[in-house]
Amino acid sequence: MSTDEQLMKALIQRSHQGPKDLALATDRPRPVPGSGEYLIRVGAAGVNFADVMQSRGNYEGGPRAPYTAGFEAAGEIVAAAPDVESPLRLGTHVVGVGAGAFAQYMTMHSADVLPVPAGWSDAESLGLVLNWATALAALRPLGEIEPGQTVLVYAAAGGVGQAAVHLARHYGARVIATASPAKHDVVKALGADEVLDSRRPDLAAEILRLTGGVDVVLESVGEATFTTSLAVAKPFTGRVIVFGAASGHAEVSTRDLIFTRYAQVRGLHIGNWAAATPAAFADLLAELEALIDRGVYPPGTPQIHPLALGPDVLRQLEEGQTSGKHALDPWR
Repeated sequence: MSTDEQLMKALIQRSHQGPKDLALATDRPRPVPGSGEYLIRVGAAGVNFADVMQSRGNYEGGPRAPYTAGFEAAGEIVAAAPDVESPLRLGTHVVGVGAGAFAQYMTMHSADVLPVPAGWSDAESLGLVLNWATALAALRPLGEIEPGQTVLVYAAAGGVGQAAVHLARHYGARVIATASPAKHDVVKALGADEVLDSRRPDLAAEILRLTGGVDVVLESVGEATFTTSLAVAKPFTGRVIVFGAASGHAEVSTRDLIFTRYAQVRGLHIGNWAAATPAAFADLLAELEALIDRGVYPPGTPQIHPLALGPDVLRQLEEGQTSGKHALDPWR
């Protein structure tokens, strides 16, 4: 292989000052798979709010600048480390997570990939191990949702939010969703029963008027909505599942939980949860595969952008200007 063939395009986060310091490089060395890893030719890389948080250096355990950005992708296995057990065949298309996804090539640990569903493109499979897995984990093993119960979904026009609305409706729940006014029609089309503006000053009162109390709150916003989440969850039986903090981290005290806000608060980081409870995560993936087979989980329809536009996409995501799943094509 010539020197030129060993180089690739990638987006490099040069500082922790946000997406403005994310820059395209054309001369990055192609990575080499380490122990237990595959080398992936990236077909599409998913864009997530965690990428924005990492770009500002406030994602717990995230990479330190400078680094190749991105962590979710789908693509073709082109090499495997010698110690990968029962390796998938070269040429298999997989979706998974790993450092440096905003590039033409990346490595993924063999335990962190799934085959792309039959008949789906790489881009259509994005979200399987992150957005949909997070939404399903929040609703089912952690949220313990039952038919007829009420779910509150914040940021319902986003990747996890859309999956959550879709899944909650499938499992027979009533869905109260929030989104900016321009995105209400999108969320309503997903099946949400009510769509509200999360910035309205009387949000808690309106949710309580509509529901009398919420069984499960999917909390991804953080500081700006957390007080509302505690206020609208049903006393003692309501579950607040926290998996994001887009507006900053919120605080909850023992005083809140004992004397004023009686909700059950449960945290979720899908990667850490999967590592801590591998059997439960395997069951979750089996449930997702069954949902795909039954047509409940359809192929994704991400908006795909050239790799060089990654900084603009992250900036728009940070400013709340996007809807649905977005992806980068490193070959465009």
